[in-house]
Amino acid sequence: MFSKITSNIKVSVVPEYDSKNSYPSENRYVFKYNIVIENSSDFPVKIMKRKWLIFDVGFGFTEVVGDGVIGLTPELQSGETFTYFSNVMLRSGVGNMSGKYLVRNLDTEENFEIDIPKFNLLSEILKN
Repeated sequence: MFSKITSNIKVSVVPEYDSKNSYPSENRYVFKYNIVIENSSDFPVKIMKRKWLIFDVGFGFTEVVGDGVIGLTPELQSGETFTYFSNVMLRSGVGNMSGKYLVRNLDTEENFEIDIPKFNLLSEILKN
């Protein structure tokens, strides 16, 4: 597990190689990742946007920007947790991801960024 706390909001990531949906002979390595966002601040927040930086060894960086997460803009009261799954495909089977969420303080309507920790992506076929 990879975790990081920014402004009393903890983001944890558990990545996993998805061998069932990967096709190494076609340079298609799929990774699933589970994200847990825990609001330990004393105010409610809303996840407005996400920005990912995906590194694929031999193929460089890709930036992905979008609204919310998995089509949602979840609101978390103080003490609440939001969990979701997503996936990414690499061509090399080795890389990493990191990013940021743009979050709104629902009490003050101010926006701020929280970090998504960098996590490694390593296909099982390359571990041997």
